Amino acid sequence: MAKKQKYYVVWQGKEPGVYDSWAECEKRIKGVAGARFKSYESKTLAEQAYRIGPELAASVSERQSHGESILTVDSEGMTVVRSDVEGPKPILDAIAVDAACSGNPGVMEYQGVYVASRTQLFHFKAPVGTNNIGEFLAIVHGLAYLKKNNMRQVLYSDSVNAINWVQAKACRTKLALTPETEKLYEIIRRAEAWLHNNTYTTEIRKWDTDHWGEIPADFGRK
Repeated sequence: MAKKQKYYVVWQGKEPGVYDSWAECEKRIKGVAGARFKSYESKTLAEQAYRIGPELAASVSERQSHGESILTVDSEGMTVVRSDVEGPKPILDAIAVDAACSGNPGVMEYQGVYVASRTQLFHFKAPVGTNNIGEFLAIVHGLAYLKKNNMRQVLYSDSVNAINWVQAKACRTKLALTPETEKLYEIIRRAEAWLHNNTYTTEIRKWDTDHWGEIPADFGRK
């Protein structure tokens, strides 16, 4: 089997640039103190990494470390879909939501971001909760946010459970109601009431993690 082609970015070296072989890259970094370089699987990724610089490129790589994402970031920090990818692609003019939980139950938080710019639109944190509760509340918060601001973007979530709960207008959590979780349950009841008392036209879509990588609202803690 032929060895897969790699491309090399040199940010700091004798001649910074993008090179299509290790031999060419090595010429530019050999003997250079503090040389900065990295290999990439495609020329598109290498050229993008060279444009945005090593710091931002490292940040993008970290977000993609749990599965190669078809999304990258351009020189202005805007999300773009890699041009070398085939098949269905996510909508960038959309909102994505996600939750994270330190323990289950544990400290829970969720956020919503605008996919095109990765701008955080809202964030919530509770001292005790579960990941499923966070995913449910994130979707409802996103629906309310879009309706309040008269926005028509698609809303992405990577949680099938949460999407089903929202469609059923009920948070089907088994988390015990205790003095510690009482305030969270108040928020859950408000979210359920919002679903029962409001109509919305927002399309909720499942984020295709297997093919697109982590959802843009991911907290990067897996």
